[in-house]
Amino acid sequence: MNILIAFMVPLLWGSTYAVVGYFLQDISPVWIAVFRALPAGLLLLLIHRALPPLRWNRMLAISLCNISFFFVLLFIAAHRLPGSVAGTLGATLPLMVLLLQWVQEGKKPALSKLGLALLGLFGVVLLLNPSANLDPIGVAAALLGTLLMAQTSLWIARWPTHDQLGLAAWQLFLGGVILLPFAFMFAGAPALPTPKTWVGLIWLVVCNTAFAYWCWTRSVSLLGPHTMSMISLFNPVTAVLLGSIFLSERLSITQWSGIALIFISILLMKVIKTKPVVL
Repeated sequence: MNILIAFMVPLLWGSTYAVVGYFLQDISPVWIAVFRALPAGLLLLLIHRALPPLRWNRMLAISLCNISFFFVLLFIAAHRLPGSVAGTLGATLPLMVLLLQWVQEGKKPALSKLGLALLGLFGVVLLLNPSANLDPIGVAAALLGTLLMAQTSLWIARWPTHDQLGLAAWQLFLGGVILLPFAFMFAGAPALPTPKTWVGLIWLVVCNTAFAYWCWTRSVSLLGPHTMSMISLFNPVTAVLLGSIFLSERLSITQWSGIALIFISILLMKVIKTKPVVL
């Protein structure tokens, strides 16, 4: 059951770029971030009325890095980069988790973990075939956002709590509240949503954020940040398969090979017992 809940995260988050590109292209990135975070946090707090499960300084750190900054960076990348490029840069998450664990905790990564992270990244490259025409601002936003998610994953593992739903709710709510004045300051008042925009926002708030962030917070706490970072490699797989199903896009042999490598890297992660080695 824990693994199934964990895999719900990439299944839902893999739709983000498609939803933004099709339904929300006319909304500024900072307002999409507010519309995604604040309503989702309020929804979860209505379902689960509880005080913040962590001390305020820790709660604010997670909210700022994982919601306020991350959402803005995510949607800047979505507006400025092709989905293939953004997805490939996001696939560096397992490597960033290993690097931060090494720097902050002194945990030297096992060669097998490094190898599997690189294997999964190579699979994503084969799957997405990113273009060489890169927007530097978009690339910087995607990489910095991935780094912030890696850092937040380590914090959640380092600061355990039994109230994962409360942690998801409060980080979304606080992150949205922090973003709200900056949205007005830098993007002005938002335009009234159109019926098409409402469809994208409802999916983004309820499924893609409220439910998915509970799944993610719970899974990082129970499975660990490295395992969840590897499972996140399925984000681009979901995105490509959605295009294949709904847009009749045919996958090449190279793309199927990339999907196979991603599957293999995650399966081997569960099979191989890794031990820290001196590099």
